[in-house]
Amino acid sequence: MSVEILDGETIRSFVEDKEAFNVAIDLWFADLDTNNDGRLSYVELKKEIMNLRVFEKHFGVDDNVLSHEELAQVYGGLFSSFDHDGDGVVDLDEFRAEMKKMMLAVANGLGFLPVQMVVEEGSLLKRAVERERAMKLGA
Repeated sequence: MSVEILDGETIRSFVEDKEAFNVAIDLWFADLDTNNDGRLSYVELKKEIMNLRVFEKHFGVDDNVLSHEELAQVYGGLFSSFDHDGDGVVDLDEFRAEMKKMMLAVANGLGFLPVQMVVEEGSLLKRAVERERAMKLGA
């Protein structure tokens, strides 16, 4: 992990750079696709869905506010948002489209003022920062 400074434009320009964004998404998808069938099952995507930490409140400590059944319903709903055609698996195009929407939502939430944020190595946010840094150095 590292502490980085970024804003909405950092993320937006990364997403709009189709080549950079698609390379990052393709690598992530391939990593998640453990059986190499070109599609993500619920089981393959579940860990990443859980890493979204939708119920996190305090620095990685979650309150146990939902039962296992309720959590399964929430995670199933998140999986369904990726599975656009409802066939029970997520293909690369569906994964790219949903990740693009998520990243643009983050960009819109950040706005135009820079913020300091802890980002994970290899994450899409880290790749966006690295891309912006490389572009500034190359200019």
